[in-house]
Amino acid sequence: MSDPVLKVENLTKHYPVHRGILRRQIGSVQAMTDVSFEVARGETLAVVGESGCGKSTMGRTVLRLIEPTSGRISLEGQNVTDMPRPELREMRRRMQIIFQDPYGSLNPRMTVRETLAEPLLLHGVTDRAGLDDRIDEVLSLSGLSSFHAERYPHEFSGGQRQRVGIARALATRPGLIVCDEPVSALDVSLQAQIVNLLQKLQRDFGLAYVFISHDLSVVRHIADRVAVMYLGRFVEQAPVETLFSRPLHPYTRSLIKRVPLPDPTRIRDETPARGDVPSALSPPSGCAFHPRCPMATDLCKEVRPESRAIGETFVACHHAEQQLEARVVAPVERKTLARRLAVLEKAGKIAQTPTNTKNHKAGNTR
Repeated sequence: MSDPVLKVENLTKHYPVHRGILRRQIGSVQAMTDVSFEVARGETLAVVGESGCGKSTMGRTVLRLIEPTSGRISLEGQNVTDMPRPELREMRRRMQIIFQDPYGSLNPRMTVRETLAEPLLLHGVTDRAGLDDRIDEVLSLSGLSSFHAERYPHEFSGGQRQRVGIARALATRPGLIVCDEPVSALDVSLQAQIVNLLQKLQRDFGLAYVFISHDLSVVRHIADRVAVMYLGRFVEQAPVETLFSRPLHPYTRSLIKRVPLPDPTRIRDETPARGDVPSALSPPSGCAFHPRCPMATDLCKEVRPESRAIGETFVACHHAEQQLEARVVAPVERKTLARRLAVLEKAGKIAQTPTNTKNHKAGNTR
Protein backbone atom coordinates (compact mmCIF):
# COMPACT_ATOMS: atom_id res chain seq x y z
CA MET A 1 0.00 0.00 0.00
CA SER A 2 1.21 3.53 -0.76
CA ASP A 3 1.36 6.18 1.97
CA PRO A 4 -2.13 6.16 3.47
CA VAL A 5 -4.45 9.15 3.25
CA LEU A 6 -6.10 7.92 6.47
CA LYS A 7 -4.52 5.84 9.21
CA VAL A 8 -6.54 4.79 12.26
CA GLU A 9 -4.93 3.06 15.24
CA ASN A 10 -6.82 1.43 18.13
CA LEU A 11 -9.73 3.85 17.84
CA THR A 12 -12.23 3.45 20.68
CA LYS A 13 -15.52 5.14 21.51
CA HIS A 14 -17.40 4.26 24.71
CA TYR A 15 -20.46 6.19 25.93
CA PRO A 16 -20.77 6.43 29.71
CA VAL A 17 -24.09 5.37 31.27
CA HIS A 18 -25.21 7.34 34.34
CA ARG A 19 -27.99 6.73 36.82
CA GLY A 20 -29.46 8.36 39.89
CA ILE A 21 -29.64 11.91 41.20
CA LEU A 22 -25.85 12.14 41.46
CA ARG A 23 -25.48 10.79 37.89
CA ARG A 24 -22.99 8.15 38.88
CA GLN A 25 -21.52 6.13 36.05
CA ILE A 26 -22.74 2.55 36.21
CA GLY A 27 -21.28 1.30 32.96
CA SER A 28 -20.55 2.19 29.36
CA VAL A 29 -21.88 1.42 25.92
CA GLN A 30 -18.96 -0.01 23.93
CA ALA A 31 -19.87 1.42 20.55
CA MET A 32 -16.40 0.83 19.08
CA THR A 33 -13.24 -0.77 20.48
CA ASP A 34 -9.66 -0.99 19.16
CA VAL A 35 -10.46 -0.35 15.50
CA SER A 36 -7.40 -0.04 13.23
CA PHE A 37 -7.15 0.36 9.45
CA GLU A 38 -5.56 2.35 6.63
CA VAL A 39 -6.95 3.80 3.40
CA ALA A 40 -4.67 4.80 0.51
CA ARG A 41 -5.22 7.42 -2.16
CA GLY A 42 -7.71 6.17 -4.77
CA GLU A 43 -8.77 3.23 -2.58
CA THR A 44 -12.17 2.24 -1.16
CA LEU A 45 -12.39 0.49 2.19
CA ALA A 46 -15.90 -0.83 2.78
CA VAL A 47 -17.10 -1.36 6.35
CA VAL A 48 -19.97 -3.84 6.63
CA GLY A 49 -22.05 -5.35 9.41
CA GLU A 50 -25.53 -5.54 10.85
CA SER A 51 -27.40 -2.47 12.05
CA GLY A 52 -26.12 -1.24 15.40
CA CYS A 53 -22.65 -2.76 15.10
CA GLY A 54 -20.89 0.64 15.23
CA LYS A 55 -20.23 1.43 11.56
CA SER A 56 -21.65 4.97 11.55
CA THR A 57 -20.08 5.75 14.92
CA MET A 58 -16.73 4.73 13.47
CA GLY A 59 -17.20 6.96 10.40
CA ARG A 60 -18.18 10.02 12.42
CA THR A 61 -15.40 9.47 14.96
CA VAL A 62 -12.81 9.32 12.18
CA LEU A 63 -13.95 12.81 11.13
CA ARG A 64 -14.11 13.93 14.78
CA LEU A 65 -17.78 14.71 14.48
CA ILE A 66 -17.81 12.42 17.54
CA GLU A 67 -14.89 12.73 19.94
CA PRO A 68 -13.01 9.43 20.44
CA THR A 69 -12.43 7.90 23.85
CA SER A 70 -8.93 6.81 22.86
CA GLY A 71 -6.83 5.93 19.82
CA ARG A 72 -5.12 7.85 17.05
CA ILE A 73 -6.39 9.27 13.74
CA SER A 74 -3.89 10.49 11.12
CA LEU A 75 -4.95 12.28 7.92
CA GLU A 76 -2.27 12.70 5.28
CA GLY A 77 0.39 12.22 7.95
CA GLN A 78 -1.07 14.71 10.44
CA ASN A 79 -2.40 13.60 13.81
CA VAL A 80 -5.95 14.97 14.11
CA THR A 81 -6.91 13.08 17.28
CA ASP A 82 -6.12 15.92 19.70
CA MET A 83 -5.87 18.73 17.18
CA PRO A 84 -7.12 22.11 18.54
CA ARG A 85 -10.35 23.46 17.08
CA PRO A 86 -8.77 26.21 14.89
CA GLU A 87 -6.43 23.71 13.22
CA LEU A 88 -9.16 21.08 13.00
CA ARG A 89 -11.38 23.55 11.16
CA GLU A 90 -8.73 23.86 8.44
CA MET A 91 -8.28 20.07 8.36
CA ARG A 92 -12.01 19.54 7.79
CA ARG A 93 -11.63 20.95 4.30
CA ARG A 94 -9.69 17.78 3.42
CA MET A 95 -12.17 15.28 4.88
CA GLN A 96 -15.87 15.25 4.09
CA ILE A 97 -18.92 13.01 4.55
CA ILE A 98 -21.90 11.92 2.43
CA PHE A 99 -24.85 11.14 4.71
CA GLN A 100 -27.34 8.31 4.46
CA ASP A 101 -30.47 10.50 4.36
CA PRO A 102 -30.16 12.90 1.41
CA TYR A 103 -33.15 14.98 2.53
CA GLY A 104 -32.37 15.18 6.23
CA SER A 105 -28.78 16.24 5.53
CA LEU A 106 -29.87 19.36 3.56
CA ASN A 107 -31.25 22.57 5.05
CA PRO A 108 -34.79 22.94 3.63
CA ARG A 109 -34.56 26.75 3.93
CA MET A 110 -31.45 27.03 1.77
CA THR A 111 -31.18 26.76 -2.00
CA VAL A 112 -28.57 24.46 -3.50
CA ARG A 113 -26.43 27.50 -4.30
CA GLU A 114 -26.49 28.62 -0.67
CA THR A 115 -25.77 25.06 0.52
CA LEU A 116 -22.69 24.78 -1.70
CA ALA A 117 -21.49 28.34 -1.11
CA GLU A 118 -21.34 27.87 2.67
CA PRO A 119 -18.35 25.43 2.82
CA LEU A 120 -16.58 27.18 -0.07
CA LEU A 121 -16.57 30.54 1.72
CA LEU A 122 -16.07 29.07 5.20
CA HIS A 123 -12.88 27.25 4.18
CA GLY A 124 -11.67 29.94 1.77
CA VAL A 125 -11.64 27.57 -1.22
CA THR A 126 -12.68 30.46 -3.48
CA ASP A 127 -13.61 34.11 -3.18
CA ARG A 128 -16.99 35.56 -4.11
CA ALA A 129 -15.78 36.40 -7.60
CA GLY A 130 -15.13 32.74 -8.41
CA LEU A 131 -17.97 31.34 -6.31
CA ASP A 132 -20.51 30.83 -9.10
CA ASP A 133 -17.95 29.10 -11.34
CA ARG A 134 -16.98 26.64 -8.58
CA ILE A 135 -20.63 25.88 -7.78
CA ASP A 136 -21.39 25.21 -11.45
CA GLU A 137 -18.30 22.99 -11.63
CA VAL A 138 -19.21 20.75 -8.70
CA LEU A 139 -22.84 20.50 -9.86
CA SER A 140 -21.62 19.36 -13.27
CA LEU A 141 -19.26 16.81 -11.69
CA SER A 142 -22.20 15.44 -9.69
CA GLY A 143 -24.48 15.05 -12.72
CA LEU A 144 -26.58 18.18 -12.16
CA SER A 145 -26.94 21.42 -14.11
CA SER A 146 -26.36 25.03 -13.14
CA PHE A 147 -30.11 25.78 -13.15
CA HIS A 148 -30.51 23.32 -10.25
CA ALA A 149 -28.61 25.78 -8.06
CA GLU A 150 -31.68 27.96 -7.48
CA ARG A 151 -33.90 25.12 -6.28
CA TYR A 152 -34.72 23.98 -2.75
CA PRO A 153 -34.26 20.37 -1.51
CA HIS A 154 -37.99 19.54 -1.65
CA GLU A 155 -37.96 20.20 -5.41
CA PHE A 156 -35.60 17.27 -6.08
CA SER A 157 -35.99 13.51 -6.26
CA GLY A 158 -34.11 11.30 -3.81
CA GLY A 159 -31.34 10.57 -6.28
CA GLN A 160 -30.92 14.25 -7.14
CA ARG A 161 -30.73 15.17 -3.45
CA GLN A 162 -27.94 12.67 -2.97
CA ARG A 163 -26.12 14.22 -5.93
CA VAL A 164 -26.38 17.57 -4.13
CA GLY A 165 -24.85 15.88 -1.07
CA ILE A 166 -22.02 14.57 -3.24
CA ALA A 167 -21.50 18.03 -4.74
CA ARG A 168 -21.27 19.51 -1.24
CA ALA A 169 -18.66 16.91 -0.24
CA LEU A 170 -16.63 17.63 -3.39
CA ALA A 171 -16.79 21.40 -3.06
CA THR A 172 -13.76 21.77 -0.76
CA ARG A 173 -11.55 19.42 -2.84
CA PRO A 174 -11.10 16.77 -0.08
CA GLY A 175 -8.74 13.80 -0.11
CA LEU A 176 -11.00 11.60 2.04
CA ILE A 177 -14.77 11.11 1.92
CA VAL A 178 -16.70 8.97 4.40
CA CYS A 179 -19.74 7.57 2.59
CA ASP A 180 -22.23 6.65 5.32
CA GLU A 181 -24.64 4.28 3.54
CA PRO A 182 -25.08 6.77 0.68
CA VAL A 183 -27.36 4.54 -1.43
CA SER A 184 -29.45 2.71 1.18
CA ALA A 185 -32.35 5.19 0.86
CA LEU A 186 -32.49 4.85 -2.95
CA ASP A 187 -34.05 2.26 -5.25
CA VAL A 188 -31.85 -0.18 -7.16
CA SER A 189 -31.55 1.76 -10.42
CA LEU A 190 -30.56 4.95 -8.59
CA GLN A 191 -28.11 3.00 -6.43
CA ALA A 192 -26.24 1.91 -9.54
CA GLN A 193 -26.08 5.49 -10.85
CA ILE A 194 -24.74 6.89 -7.58
CA VAL A 195 -22.18 4.09 -7.17
CA ASN A 196 -20.95 4.60 -10.75
CA LEU A 197 -20.69 8.35 -10.10
CA LEU A 198 -18.65 7.78 -6.94
CA GLN A 199 -16.28 5.47 -8.83
CA LYS A 200 -15.82 8.00 -11.65
CA LEU A 201 -15.04 10.79 -9.17
CA GLN A 202 -12.55 8.53 -7.42
CA ARG A 203 -10.74 7.80 -10.69
CA ASP A 204 -10.69 11.48 -11.70
CA PHE A 205 -9.52 12.94 -8.37
CA GLY A 206 -7.82 10.06 -6.56
CA LEU A 207 -10.29 10.18 -3.66
CA ALA A 208 -10.04 7.80 -0.72
CA TYR A 209 -13.40 6.39 0.42
CA VAL A 210 -14.53 4.80 3.66
CA PHE A 211 -17.75 3.24 2.35
CA ILE A 212 -20.14 2.20 5.13
CA SER A 213 -22.87 -0.21 4.06
CA HIS A 214 -24.90 -3.28 4.98
CA ASP A 215 -25.51 -4.19 1.31
CA LEU A 216 -22.82 -6.67 0.32
CA SER A 217 -23.87 -6.61 -3.35
CA VAL A 218 -23.00 -2.90 -3.54
CA VAL A 219 -19.83 -3.46 -1.52
CA ARG A 220 -18.57 -6.14 -3.88
CA HIS A 221 -18.99 -3.73 -6.79
CA ILE A 222 -17.28 -0.67 -5.32
CA ALA A 223 -14.78 -1.83 -2.67
CA ASP A 224 -11.08 -2.65 -2.92
CA ARG A 225 -10.92 -3.99 0.64
CA VAL A 226 -13.62 -4.93 3.13
CA ALA A 227 -13.66 -4.71 6.93
CA VAL A 228 -16.36 -6.69 8.73
CA MET A 229 -17.53 -5.13 12.02
CA TYR A 230 -19.37 -6.94 14.79
CA LEU A 231 -20.35 -5.31 18.09
CA GLY A 232 -17.83 -2.50 17.68
CA ARG A 233 -14.82 -4.57 16.58
CA PHE A 234 -13.36 -5.58 13.23
CA VAL A 235 -13.52 -9.37 13.03
CA GLU A 236 -12.13 -9.69 9.49
CA GLN A 237 -10.36 -7.52 6.91
CA ALA A 238 -9.40 -8.69 3.42
CA PRO A 239 -9.31 -7.69 -0.26
CA VAL A 240 -12.84 -7.79 -1.63
CA GLU A 241 -12.54 -10.89 -3.83
CA THR A 242 -10.62 -12.79 -1.15
CA LEU A 243 -13.29 -12.04 1.42
CA PHE A 244 -16.17 -13.13 -0.81
CA SER A 245 -14.47 -16.26 -2.14
CA ARG A 246 -12.79 -17.37 1.12
CA PRO A 247 -14.40 -15.86 4.23
CA LEU A 248 -12.64 -17.07 7.37
CA HIS A 249 -14.85 -15.71 10.16
CA PRO A 250 -18.24 -17.38 10.80
CA TYR A 251 -19.90 -13.96 11.02
CA THR A 252 -18.57 -13.01 7.59
CA ARG A 253 -19.88 -16.28 6.20
CA SER A 254 -23.32 -15.60 7.69
CA LEU A 255 -23.45 -12.13 6.09
CA ILE A 256 -22.46 -13.48 2.67
CA LYS A 257 -25.02 -16.28 2.89
CA ARG A 258 -27.76 -13.71 3.41
CA VAL A 259 -27.11 -12.01 0.06
CA PRO A 260 -30.14 -12.80 -2.17
CA LEU A 261 -29.50 -15.22 -5.03
CA PRO A 262 -30.81 -14.40 -8.52
CA ASP A 263 -31.30 -18.11 -9.32
CA PRO A 264 -34.45 -19.51 -7.61
CA THR A 265 -33.16 -23.09 -8.01
CA ARG A 266 -30.16 -22.36 -5.79
CA ILE A 267 -30.92 -23.14 -2.17
CA ARG A 268 -28.67 -22.56 0.82
CA ASP A 269 -28.85 -22.11 4.55
CA GLU A 270 -29.92 -18.50 5.18
CA THR A 271 -29.62 -18.41 8.97
CA PRO A 272 -26.26 -19.80 10.13
CA ALA A 273 -26.07 -17.23 12.95
CA ARG A 274 -28.47 -17.86 15.84
CA GLY A 275 -30.29 -15.18 17.80
CA ASP A 276 -29.84 -11.40 17.84
CA VAL A 277 -26.90 -9.07 18.28
CA PRO A 278 -26.04 -8.77 22.01
CA SER A 279 -26.22 -5.43 23.80
CA ALA A 280 -23.16 -3.17 23.56
CA LEU A 281 -23.82 -2.24 27.20
CA SER A 282 -22.92 -5.75 28.35
CA PRO A 283 -21.13 -7.62 25.54
CA PRO A 284 -20.42 -11.34 25.97
CA SER A 285 -17.12 -12.52 27.39
CA GLY A 286 -14.52 -13.97 25.09
CA CYS A 287 -15.47 -13.74 21.43
CA ALA A 288 -18.53 -11.49 21.19
CA PHE A 289 -19.95 -13.66 18.38
CA HIS A 290 -19.84 -16.94 20.33
CA PRO A 291 -23.53 -16.92 21.48
CA ARG A 292 -24.58 -16.99 17.81
CA CYS A 293 -21.72 -18.96 16.29
CA PRO A 294 -22.28 -22.56 15.13
CA MET A 295 -18.56 -23.30 15.68
CA ALA A 296 -18.27 -21.88 19.22
CA THR A 297 -16.26 -23.83 21.81
CA ASP A 298 -15.38 -23.23 25.46
CA LEU A 299 -12.27 -21.38 24.30
CA CYS A 300 -14.46 -18.91 22.38
CA LYS A 301 -16.53 -18.24 25.50
CA GLU A 302 -13.50 -17.48 27.67
CA VAL A 303 -10.81 -15.88 25.49
CA ARG A 304 -11.28 -13.00 23.07
CA PRO A 305 -9.40 -13.80 19.84
CA GLU A 306 -6.82 -11.31 18.61
CA SER A 307 -6.68 -10.33 14.96
CA ARG A 308 -3.95 -12.16 13.05
CA ALA A 309 -2.85 -12.45 9.44
CA ILE A 310 -3.72 -15.53 7.38
CA GLY A 311 -2.55 -14.85 3.85
CA GLU A 312 -4.10 -11.53 2.78
CA THR A 313 -6.76 -11.72 5.48
CA PHE A 314 -6.71 -10.36 9.02
CA VAL A 315 -9.18 -12.33 11.11
CA ALA A 316 -10.12 -12.52 14.80
CA CYS A 317 -11.31 -16.11 15.20
CA HIS A 318 -9.85 -19.06 17.10
CA HIS A 319 -10.98 -21.48 14.38
CA ALA A 320 -10.08 -19.57 11.21
CA GLU A 321 -7.47 -22.13 10.15
CA GLN A 322 -10.01 -24.92 10.46
CA GLN A 323 -12.36 -23.14 8.08
CA LEU A 324 -9.50 -22.58 5.67
CA GLU A 325 -8.36 -26.20 5.71
CA ALA A 326 -11.78 -27.90 5.84
CA ARG A 327 -12.58 -29.86 2.70
CA VAL A 328 -15.48 -32.07 3.85
CA VAL A 329 -19.12 -31.03 3.50
CA ALA A 330 -20.48 -29.80 6.83
CA PRO A 331 -23.79 -31.32 8.08
CA VAL A 332 -25.71 -28.11 7.45
CA GLU A 333 -24.25 -27.91 3.92
CA ARG A 334 -25.15 -31.58 3.35
CA LYS A 335 -28.80 -30.76 4.10
CA THR A 336 -28.59 -27.82 1.73
CA LEU A 337 -27.13 -30.08 -0.97
CA ALA A 338 -29.98 -32.58 -0.49
CA ARG A 339 -32.59 -29.82 -0.89
CA ARG A 340 -30.83 -28.53 -4.00
CA LEU A 341 -30.79 -32.02 -5.53
CA ALA A 342 -34.51 -32.36 -4.83
CA VAL A 343 -35.24 -29.09 -6.63
CA LEU A 344 -33.16 -30.15 -9.64
CA GLU A 345 -34.84 -33.54 -9.75
CA LYS A 346 -38.27 -31.94 -9.66
CA ALA A 347 -37.27 -29.60 -12.47
CA GLY A 348 -36.11 -32.59 -14.53
CA LYS A 349 -32.53 -31.32 -14.76
CA ILE A 350 -31.09 -34.53 -13.30
CA ALA A 351 -32.31 -38.10 -13.26
CA GLN A 352 -33.96 -39.36 -10.08
CA THR A 353 -32.54 -42.83 -9.45
CA PRO A 354 -33.01 -45.01 -6.37
CA THR A 355 -29.37 -46.09 -6.65
CA ASN A 356 -28.09 -42.53 -6.36
CA THR A 357 -30.37 -41.89 -3.37
CA LYS A 358 -29.26 -45.08 -1.64
CA ASN A 359 -25.58 -44.38 -2.23
CA HIS A 360 -25.98 -40.84 -0.95
CA LYS A 361 -27.74 -41.95 2.23
CA ALA A 362 -25.14 -44.63 2.84
CA GLY A 363 -22.32 -42.15 2.38
CA ASN A 364 -21.09 -43.94 -0.78
CA THR A 365 -19.56 -40.97 -2.62
CA ARG A 366 -17.09 -41.35 -5.44
